[in-house]
Amino acid sequence: MAIRTVLGTCHHDCPDTCGWEVTVEDGRAVRLRGNPAHPYSKGELCPKVNRMLDRVYSPDRVLTPLIRDGAKGDGAFRSASWDEALDFVAERVRAAVAQHGGETVLPWGDAGTQGSLMRSSLDRRFFARLGASRQVDALCGGAARNATASAIGSPLTNDPLDVRHARLVLLWGTNTRLTNRHLWPFIEEARMNGAKVVVVDPVRTITADAADQFIQPLPGTDVAMMLAMMHVLVRDGLVDRDYLDRHAAGFDELAAHVAGWTPDRAADICGVAADVIEALAREYGTVTPAFIRTLIGAEHREHGAQFFRTLLCLPTLTGAWRHRGGGLSRSVGSYADSILDDSFLDPVESGPQRRGISMNRLGWALTTDELDPPVTALFVWNGNPAATVPEAGLVADGLAREDLFTVVSEQFVTETARWADVVFPACSQIEQDDVVPAWGHLYLGYNHKAIEPLGESVPNTELWRRLSRAFGFDEPELYEPDESILDRLLARVDAGALRRDGVIRLPLPEDLRPYAHGGFGTPSGRHELASHSLGTAGHGRLPEHREAVEGPRGPGAGRHPLVLMSPKIHQRFLNTSYSHLDAHARPEGGAYCELSPADAAARGIADGDLVRVFNDRGAVVVPARTGPDVRTRDGMVIVPFGWSWPNGPTVNVLTSSTPTDWGGGVAFYDTLVEVERSEDAGGAPRN
Repeated sequence: MAIRTVLGTCHHDCPDTCGWEVTVEDGRAVRLRGNPAHPYSKGELCPKVNRMLDRVYSPDRVLTPLIRDGAKGDGAFRSASWDEALDFVAERVRAAVAQHGGETVLPWGDAGTQGSLMRSSLDRRFFARLGASRQVDALCGGAARNATASAIGSPLTNDPLDVRHARLVLLWGTNTRLTNRHLWPFIEEARMNGAKVVVVDPVRTITADAADQFIQPLPGTDVAMMLAMMHVLVRDGLVDRDYLDRHAAGFDELAAHVAGWTPDRAADICGVAADVIEALAREYGTVTPAFIRTLIGAEHREHGAQFFRTLLCLPTLTGAWRHRGGGLSRSVGSYADSILDDSFLDPVESGPQRRGISMNRLGWALTTDELDPPVTALFVWNGNPAATVPEAGLVADGLAREDLFTVVSEQFVTETARWADVVFPACSQIEQDDVVPAWGHLYLGYNHKAIEPLGESVPNTELWRRLSRAFGFDEPELYEPDESILDRLLARVDAGALRRDGVIRLPLPEDLRPYAHGGFGTPSGRHELASHSLGTAGHGRLPEHREAVEGPRGPGAGRHPLVLMSPKIHQRFLNTSYSHLDAHARPEGGAYCELSPADAAARGIADGDLVRVFNDRGAVVVPARTGPDVRTRDGMVIVPFGWSWPNGPTVNVLTSSTPTDWGGGVAFYDTLVEVERSEDAGGAPRN
């Protein structure tokens, strides 16, 4: 019996990007466990990935090309050969392009894999050759990144692992113990050394339960709380004037601005007591080092970029950037982006730029009559937009169009794949090579292929090569081998060590404090607390609290008075990739609506009642959860993300597709709903 161990790296859209070991016996993977030598994940994987082999060898996996053999949306397919399926796609797409032009084709790919090869590489060249529309914006991460770059001139922030040196840890809008679980031991190390851990979040998460203090503002009111903290810092002389004089601009203007933002004023907006805001501000201004950790949850609002722009002011006011264990850390993926330069994959194009269509407005793009040409051919890979994009009911309406030809690359017949005309079988991570950057730490992972692809599945790069061949394209760059792309990607790192060990640290200073001595990326080299460029762009010279159109105090409030939060709160799956597998999903129970006892009582709802959660976009019918231990507060409800067919409805039939203030994100969490008792399952989403 031939037994070997193969090093790999998790590909999921998660900040932790863990290392793993696959045990292979006679060509079959029999065990997948964490790599104990990985310096960050240290041998531990999350519950869902510990059972990933169940997914790889699932009897429901797509292992041959499929061609629709029934009505759209029925999920009825017949197996086909690769040649038949490729020829069918080429024929239909060529006809669409001949009638409407190349921009009738829309690519939609997401972060179903974070691997550099498989997420986005040869697809760029293929769709440019077709003359297709360009996918723009991002479901996650774009608003936070662009807001940070706009505010301080660079998307770069501190090493999250430096939290272990902190004496005050402020976790703002991030559920670390669940969605960034491998960072928690570094936070515990800080706490063992005397640090206090404070969580600020509209949802009482498992991280909040483990903190020394939990502060629960109303959803979308964080900026008001930050402005009040600045008021206290300035009023009480808790700012670092030396740092400000050397490395900031506009302090006097900011100080005058926050003079009116008293804790009492913010308390009325946030629903947090004024003395709690006072105490947090004084603590932040007096404890050194003070470390702020945030991720992407807070960006999912109409004014989500304003959140990051405002939060970044706090470490500059106190000079916390100076100290190891101080400052602020968000996603650190931009460090990998600066080292793994993949711009060589961008096609060289002449003529006018192809039109861009936001991936966040897929439902609109597929149903509007405003686009010329209309979208009549859709390619989907690395994602499940029928479940993950806002206004999912509108997405389903678009996918149901008889004149829309849809091609999906997938491992399972997902909500999106059910609507496809052709489904191509995609490899799993253990069936392909890739290099995987992280956005939650500064290590780079390599993924070695552990087993041969099952059935007729292929890596994404091979799919684009086969499609190029089917379309008769002869440009050599469309066929570049994976090995060549990987060698070019890894030109600035020790590729040999990476392949040997499966992980290396990016070539960065061990003590990484990018703004300890200023050096902000703005034209002035200073943190421009009052920003002329942001003011000119309509975002305000100074940080501002703004009400969302669809928010509890905005003009959209009324018939739907409750704020909907749809966070990731599952232990065994954090996305739709696992929710359909009974072994992963069943222990989590199923979809539900959690609401406060007061809101439940006002509607005659008891724990366990079937309720209808609805707004003008759609409705879902789920059991109610209410009682003294709920994670909500009055005025808000939780319907968790990830549950979808066949286990239940997707919450995204309710969510808003309003774009963020700047940065190309989407305001999932600025969604208003109403909840009522339901005697049946009417109002379930269309899918």
